[in-house]
Amino acid sequence: MLLAIDCGNTHIVLGVYQGQKLLSHWRLQSNANRTEDEYLVLIESLLNREGLNIKDINHLALGTVVPTFQTIFMRLAKKYLNITPLCIDYTTDTGMPIFLDNPAEAGADRIINAVAAYAVYGGPLIVVDFGTATTFDCVSQKGEFLGGAIAPGIEISQEALFSKAARLFQVPLSPPEHVIGKNTQECLQAGLIWGFAGQVDGLIRRMQQELGQKAYVVATGGLAKTIADYTETIDQIDPMLTLEGLRLIYERNMS
Repeated sequence: MLLAIDCGNTHIVLGVYQGQKLLSHWRLQSNANRTEDEYLVLIESLLNREGLNIKDINHLALGTVVPTFQTIFMRLAKKYLNITPLCIDYTTDTGMPIFLDNPAEAGADRIINAVAAYAVYGGPLIVVDFGTATTFDCVSQKGEFLGGAIAPGIEISQEALFSKAARLFQVPLSPPEHVIGKNTQECLQAGLIWGFAGQVDGLIRRMQQELGQKAYVVATGGLAKTIADYTETIDQIDPMLTLEGLRLIYERNMS
């Protein structure tokens, strides 16, 4: 079985594959202070709850933008699973050319998402990943990674607002009935939900203008459902996109 691990700044998403079938998946809070021993206990517990055994894990694909997590999971794989994981970055053979000034600047998550989305939906396309940051990545009709945009994520924007404004407070991330709010909660919700939805639509439309054609738009990430439903430009929500990308790239490199 393949254990696919996507380590972000806020969450770690894990999935177990038997061949091309995703058997189960989980989401954990990221904590770079945990050791490989602690993560082993967590993973083993999650597997056991699904009737799976960690001894059956004989492949591991890792994508992360946090160097500490790469070290932790490399140690875990070698110490407890006796395997060498595939740690995906810009040097990995993904089958997708990276057309950036400096390909080393492309985060593993962006590459993985682009590869998976192109494999499933074809091109041209735009992938929007709603995570700690909101990333927008363009893929050409030929399957080339063209670049994109990075904006602050909705959660860190929310935290920054509330930490700097004494009279504002945390609100549920759900849209109010009206964009013109009648109280502080409604005003905050309107700004957060409709504001971020407008940002997404604006960037996507500008990217499509630069591409010179309409591109299929795929959303993924932990907050995709929160925002994507209120946009006008997103065609598909695919919450398992990054895990699928990890599997695809692993198969291309290890088969």
